[in-house]
Amino acid sequence: MKKYDYLIVGAGLFGAVFAHEACKAGKKCLVIDRRPHIGGNVYTEEIEGINVHKYGAHIFHTSNKEVWDYVNSFAEFNRYTNSPVARYKDELYNLPFNMNTFHALWGVKTPDEAKAKIEEQKAEAIAQMKAAGVSEPRNLREQAISLVGRDIYEKLIEGYTEKQWGRRAEELSAFIIRRLPVRFTYDNNYFNDKYQGIPEGGYTGLVEKMLAGSEVRLNTDFFADRSGYEALAEKTVFTGMVDEFYDYRFGELEYRSLKFETEVLDIDNYQGNAVVNYTEYEIPYTRIIEHKHFEFGTQEKTVITREYPAKWEKGDEPYYPMNDEKNNALFERYKELADKEDRVIFGGRLGEYKYYDMHQVIARALETAKKRG
Repeated sequence: MKKYDYLIVGAGLFGAVFAHEACKAGKKCLVIDRRPHIGGNVYTEEIEGINVHKYGAHIFHTSNKEVWDYVNSFAEFNRYTNSPVARYKDELYNLPFNMNTFHALWGVKTPDEAKAKIEEQKAEAIAQMKAAGVSEPRNLREQAISLVGRDIYEKLIEGYTEKQWGRRAEELSAFIIRRLPVRFTYDNNYFNDKYQGIPEGGYTGLVEKMLAGSEVRLNTDFFADRSGYEALAEKTVFTGMVDEFYDYRFGELEYRSLKFETEVLDIDNYQGNAVVNYTEYEIPYTRIIEHKHFEFGTQEKTVITREYPAKWEKGDEPYYPMNDEKNNALFERYKELADKEDRVIFGGRLGEYKYYDMHQVIARALETAKKRG
């Protein structure tokens, strides 16, 4: 008889939620993670009394009441509202694109004036495309300009997107940007979701409570003794890279990685906002995060993190699946194999090769645990 019902590979959100639900159902779980900590990419670490998001900003948001109630059963959430600022050269703009953005760009004061300006620029872009014999946008640049016009595109989209993807906009598929939400209100709340906030005390405490009923082993690499770990449990829940699980049988899926540069500063306030995006291409980082502002901190010092997008290579941390047509087609071949497994469950961004937000990961984990329960 196996020692555990489930071996769960990865102590991030998917693994932790699944483990919690399995334990509630009377199952025995072993959770392993190759990192020295739990929480995956939502891991937070206290530095100078500030909860630092070690792998980039994580702002919880959802309109799913079941998911919101679920996370609130593990932690109290504060009222943080994501309102990033974009910096282009020496100009500052509010995000998402809203009346504050349009006023800063063009001096317009009413929604009608802003709409007229955008429509004028869109018409100009579409006319230029037609004159060049182009009927449909062929790449991201043409698509974005035909949706919001040249000014918004050049100052707030182009450089940021090129850094994020590691390719020039002309080389990126038009389908990446199907729509660009513009709001004709003076509202800087980035998300439309009903619920939003940050867990007080950081995400690590929240995940710790989810894992309370499981055995957890850190600094433990599944692939170092794969057959040994699989032999311990009836079933495996795998939240790592699906192509690695199958030893890259059909080739490597592509991911984007990130590098972080964190600094403690001997001042109480560096940029006045939790997230400032740097949208010009020449600045290599995409944003600076000032962590204390996620929790309205009043500490004497501050901690900032510069976030650099990076090309992913084997051995690097994969953060974003590259969900373009080529990679999605390759993933379907791996999915065919995964769907035939009766002792392995794949989950999360890497296991399902899908760009999930936190609330979507939790919803998927709950749904998966319920099916397997």
